[in-house]
Amino acid sequence: MITGFIFRALEGKIVVAVAILLGVALLVPALNLLTAPDSFFHIPTYAVSLMGKYLCYALLALALDLVWGYCGILSLGHGAFFALGGYAMGMYLMRQIGSRGVYGNPVLPDFMVFLNWKELPWFWHGMDMFWFAMIMVLVVPGLLAFVFGWFAFRSRVNGVYLSIITQAMTYALLLAFFRNDMGFGGNNGLTDFKEIIGFNVQADGTRAVLFALSAIMLSLCLVISSAIVRSKFGKVLVGVRDAESRVRFLGYRVENIKLFTFVVSAMMAGIAGALFVPQVGIINPGEFAPANSIEVVVWTAVGGRGTLIGPIIGALMVNAGKSYFTGAFPELWLFALGGLFIGVTLFLPKGVVGTVQQHYAARRDRKAADDAANNDKASDAALPLGQAAE
Repeated sequence: MITGFIFRALEGKIVVAVAILLGVALLVPALNLLTAPDSFFHIPTYAVSLMGKYLCYALLALALDLVWGYCGILSLGHGAFFALGGYAMGMYLMRQIGSRGVYGNPVLPDFMVFLNWKELPWFWHGMDMFWFAMIMVLVVPGLLAFVFGWFAFRSRVNGVYLSIITQAMTYALLLAFFRNDMGFGGNNGLTDFKEIIGFNVQADGTRAVLFALSAIMLSLCLVISSAIVRSKFGKVLVGVRDAESRVRFLGYRVENIKLFTFVVSAMMAGIAGALFVPQVGIINPGEFAPANSIEVVVWTAVGGRGTLIGPIIGALMVNAGKSYFTGAFPELWLFALGGLFIGVTLFLPKGVVGTVQQHYAARRDRKAADDAANNDKASDAALPLGQAAE
């Protein structure tokens, strides 16, 4: 059953994308660790971390595409799931600091000592164990998505109203995590990480492994997403997107379909956040900012929603452009981002990948029509003159 589920995902473009990602997962760390710093082929460590961050953003865009592109749920709150996964990883990394912190407390993180906390809050217990922290990376975003979706989808909240509510949820979490008494570092967040499962988080080898893990997890989530949308469930999912009332009329529990997809998407976003934090070295409430979630929508739209591959390409393209523009023309970046979104909406409504797929589909249809016409002419020419006239 599981084998069949996976094989359904392995269509041509998905296989190519996974092969490229796995190749990159091997090639980039090799060029970073095995080549001399003055070599033309050497990739510096800062570039490895930067590309690893891009891959985490690509995974976040893929998560959004699963609910927006295939289920029609425009979520403006996926940045919250990303940040919650990041905080779960950050809490684990903070517990690994131990007595090496500024205040030397073996149990309490530095910000808790500074704020005169006397004991570790209950929700920090167990976060010193890697396996438990990784479970929380999935459970916390998934649980929030489940509770939110349970009430929203059963109340049949749709369209722009659902988008506004998801954004309000994100903003509420932003305000909550800014508070020092929440126990998550307040405005400063969590930082000054030392190690992850015993390895120095700043070491070149650790950075290379984190990059490779980001590429591998993106590949795995791409396969899982492809298997979902190419299954019978995926056909119903698209039906919910295009004609929800008809799907209800056929007897399907639409709210359950939406809820399952929303929870899976939130878990994927949490994984992206967990991989993001050790590579950038910090997680703070700014990751909950509604603007971040809106930016994810831009990545997905630019690449092409409803294509799986498109959001990955869109995230990589836009963030590479952001890195360039914020360095060369920092005051123009937001204008460039807004212009890009408007331009894509007007001239490439299906995004880059969607437009390319539409072009090839139209050309294939024209070729099939021309072949059919040529076959008809050949058949007429082969008939006797009288029959052909008839």
